[in-house]
Amino acid sequence: MLEQLKEAVWAANLELPRLGLVDFTWGNVSGRDPATGSIVIKPSGVPYETMKAGDMVVVDAEGRVIEGALCPSSDLPTHVELYRHFPSIGGIVHTHSSWATVWAQACRGIPALGTTHADYFHGEIPCTRPLSEAQTAHRYEAETGLSIVARFREGNLDPENVPAVLVANHGPFAWGADAHAATHNAAVLELVARMAMFSLRIDPNLPPMPQHLLDRHFFRKHGPGAYYGQIRHQMTAGQKTVK
Repeated sequence: MLEQLKEAVWAANLELPRLGLVDFTWGNVSGRDPATGSIVIKPSGVPYETMKAGDMVVVDAEGRVIEGALCPSSDLPTHVELYRHFPSIGGIVHTHSSWATVWAQACRGIPALGTTHADYFHGEIPCTRPLSEAQTAHRYEAETGLSIVARFREGNLDPENVPAVLVANHGPFAWGADAHAATHNAAVLELVARMAMFSLRIDPNLPPMPQHLLDRHFFRKHGPGAYYGQIRHQMTAGQKTVK
């Protein structure tokens, strides 16, 4: 079942080592079927170089296995909580990519310092609060997901406008409309994490970029007024089509 989604999720998982976002088996991608709510996710601990599309595990919206001979990723409960609370997303990526993980281990969000960041993230990429001992002891992976949801609610953040987060002491999660988009956002997250680190080494007191510039760059690529790329817009009479 969901053969096309399995292929897409498998291909997105293979992108992680190609993009330098994972070492060993440290990462996973999932995708959600919008019609059924079923989730396809990487199996736990399977090397990328031997993994096949048929190895992908299908679970229902609660995380119960529907199809697959292998155990799903141990991070599945985190994915389930994110899909439950962020219904607009269709793909999720978790990695331990080096630069983003450095920020997560420091328990610091990544400030929006320039337009590369602003093209993808409308403001700081937040970091969650550290989990308590009780949260870690019981339902750890699900509590990780709930800590992400709590951070977005606390900051009144839109997961579509900020499609990534840092889990304190742990690492990054990113998401998107589908598995491919989520993987792309995870790659951009790693790039802006590295850029921000070096920028702050030059000037530790560097402030975030001006809000007007942040807004301009983000909304030229996102939302109803977007005009970046080969998207044709209906214009009023006498105006040229924007390309």
